[in-house]
Amino acid sequence: MDFGDNMMLIRKKKKLSQAALGKMIGTSGDVIGRYERGDIKPSIDVVAKIADALEVSVDYLIGKTSLLLDKETLQRIENISNLKEENKNFIFNLIDMALRDIKAKKAYS
Repeated sequence: MDFGDNMMLIRKKKKLSQAALGKMIGTSGDVIGRYERGDIKPSIDVVAKIADALEVSVDYLIGKTSLLLDKETLQRIENISNLKEENKNFIFNLIDMALRDIKAKKAYS
């Protein structure tokens, strides 16, 4: 999917009208509709505003990743990435153990 399709799907999932999203980023609903149809392409600054308003990453919005992360998850990832390597490894090991435990429980239930 392209930018316009992704934006429309996320906007509808969040039950926002084109006008409401436009108001959130300082433009009109008509312009949002033109973005969604691919009639015009927004600037990178506008894409960032739309991503913030929809609470998704720019990468997800433009189709560079299919991984939809909410703001809280993104903030946690950013916090981890700023840690020293040994602390990152500790956290990753904890995550790996938790995932193995969850998968094992799921397999035996």
